[in-house]
Amino acid sequence: MERRSTSVVVFDSGIGGLNLLCACAARVPDAHYYYIADTENVPYGNRPHEEIMRLTLSALDGIEELEPAALVVACNTVTANCIDELRHMYSFPVVGIQPAVKQAARCGGRCLVLATKSTIASPSFINLVNRFAPADTTAVGCEQLAAYVEQNVLSLPEELPDGLLPDVRADSVVLGCTHYAFVKRQIESKYNCPVFDGTEGTAAHFLEIMGIADHSYAKNGDFRPPTEKELKITYKCQNSVKYAQIVKYLFSIHGRGS
Repeated sequence: MERRSTSVVVFDSGIGGLNLLCACAARVPDAHYYYIADTENVPYGNRPHEEIMRLTLSALDGIEELEPAALVVACNTVTANCIDELRHMYSFPVVGIQPAVKQAARCGGRCLVLATKSTIASPSFINLVNRFAPADTTAVGCEQLAAYVEQNVLSLPEELPDGLLPDVRADSVVLGCTHYAFVKRQIESKYNCPVFDGTEGTAAHFLEIMGIADHSYAKNGDFRPPTEKELKITYKCQNSVKYAQIVKYLFSIHGRGS
């Protein structure tokens, strides 16, 4: 039986979640995606828990009317601070993203987690690190990196300005903010080690939530982007033209542009 198309809400404070949006759309291309971004208040990472919760609830106000099959929280800060409350609020599944410390643990040695101040201070992050991270793990709050990426995403340099990343040695790096995925190559170059993020693992979990055991998503992990006929994204944010341009770019750099 052919699975009917359905709606999916993807939320981030800004552009960071577009990477996860594309990964979800590659796996389930016939869904109608609603991308919600709080462009007036991005980024969330340096804000206190109470403010993050208030801004999140305001941004998501009324999503029940979309009757989504799932809400994908594509923001590590919101996941770390609000995911339990969101799961209690909504009757549909809520999928969150977490830093990929379990994958980094396989590398051994010294692990560096780059995240936001609010994520690092959250009990959920501390519990995650205590349970799954390598013994020698350092978490650093990058106060300006998300804002820098948000403002410069269409003209990012090959080397990031001084002060955005810590000068430490690492055997693996974990990206604890979806904004940072846009500068993953620059981070790999700086630290000369494997760099992990939670995008693929979260998208795989999303696929399970959607109840799809076998799909056209390539087995080797490559994007299988929707065709123009398939792709349905409604951007509920300012600068929707810019966001659509970024999505097109993200698909094209994987060599699978539609």
